[in-house]
Amino acid sequence: MPYAFTEMGIAMLSSVLHSQVAVDANIRIMRAFVATRHFFAANAQMFQRIEVIEHNQLALTTRQEDTDKKVEQILKRLDDNNTAPTQGIFFDGQIFDAYTFVSDLIRSAKKSIVLFDNYVDDTVLTMLDKRKPKVSATIYTKSITKQISLDLAKHNAQYQPVDVKPFDKVHDRFLCIDNTVYHIGASLKDLGKKWFSFNRMEMTAKELLGNVK
Repeated sequence: MPYAFTEMGIAMLSSVLHSQVAVDANIRIMRAFVATRHFFAANAQMFQRIEVIEHNQLALTTRQEDTDKKVEQILKRLDDNNTAPTQGIFFDGQIFDAYTFVSDLIRSAKKSIVLFDNYVDDTVLTMLDKRKPKVSATIYTKSITKQISLDLAKHNAQYQPVDVKPFDKVHDRFLCIDNTVYHIGASLKDLGKKWFSFNRMEMTAKELLGNVK
């Protein structure tokens, strides 16, 4: 490793070495130290400004990173369809608003849709047609009438099939979008005709469907 002398070390060395070469070298080195001090003294304000700029740049970079993280979280929530309201009420006459709300939920499904509704008709089948391709749709209803059987057969002959199964143990309406469960206060065919509420439940669709027997 190389050796390095401080300014004081050079001065001490000068008192030991007396040759002309050593003296000349020491003088040049001392002049270099003096010039360096003068340079730093003359440019102290500039160095201070550089330090402030570096500090501000570091703070700006930190804020930018925080902003990027927040933007990423927002985009992720939008991508995960977590911006849908978790609860609310639709009043009578808000037929289109209620219809749009449920339609948007159906469009958001990525894998499966499961509906528990004892009063379904062909309008419910039409609403389920808004789902993405390859998204399965299943309806559990109290009884499968001849009319719904006829509507279902004609529907499935032309559009993505909907599976309808009998299930008479449910009073309320539940709409499962992938693994998320919504409690819907009205049958899908009657949305907006009377007051009804909706609520996104803590229970998952997997837990709910685990009770279907």
